[in-house]
Amino acid sequence: MRKCILLPIAALTIFSACQSTGPSIAKSRSYEEQINWPEEFKPEEASFYIHNSIEINAPAEAVWRELIDATRWPEWYEGAENVQIQNGQSLLQDDSVFTWSTMGLNFVSTVKEYVPNCRLSWRSQKAVIQGYHAWLIIPRGKGVLLITDESQRGFLTFFQKVFVPNKLSRLHDIWLAGIKKRAEAKVGI
Repeated sequence: MRKCILLPIAALTIFSACQSTGPSIAKSRSYEEQINWPEEFKPEEASFYIHNSIEINAPAEAVWRELIDATRWPEWYEGAENVQIQNGQSLLQDDSVFTWSTMGLNFVSTVKEYVPNCRLSWRSQKAVIQGYHAWLIIPRGKGVLLITDESQRGFLTFFQKVFVPNKLSRLHDIWLAGIKKRAEAKVGI
């Protein structure tokens, strides 16, 4: 009897969790071609994919500054801890390597795309999970649309989809809101 009840519940949980990737891909379609995804991290190939965005009433330069000032992320973003950029750099640069903790895991990340005031991407590697995190700054009137997309592969993505499918989306929303608040404050909005 227990198997008859547990099997449908497990199937429903897994099916529901897998749905998080599909809607995210659909929402990002119009901007997806602006991200230079490595082949293995293209959203349709990902085990887990998330898309978030926010309108910011500040110039691209102010938003960019918040993005590349990685060592200060922990001051205002709860999803980042112990961020250290290697080689004595104080800001992210092209090919920067940085270590940090997020969602309880330690990562080594390498900047793969660095187009000032426009695009920033990095790749993160662990044996059990790999990710590619991309940011787009798109001018809109007097401000910008800030987009962040993340594509993941690896063993841990299954557990993320099943047990905490919305955690990364929630953290990215907090990250975007923090960037918005800081960038707008710097231009007096």
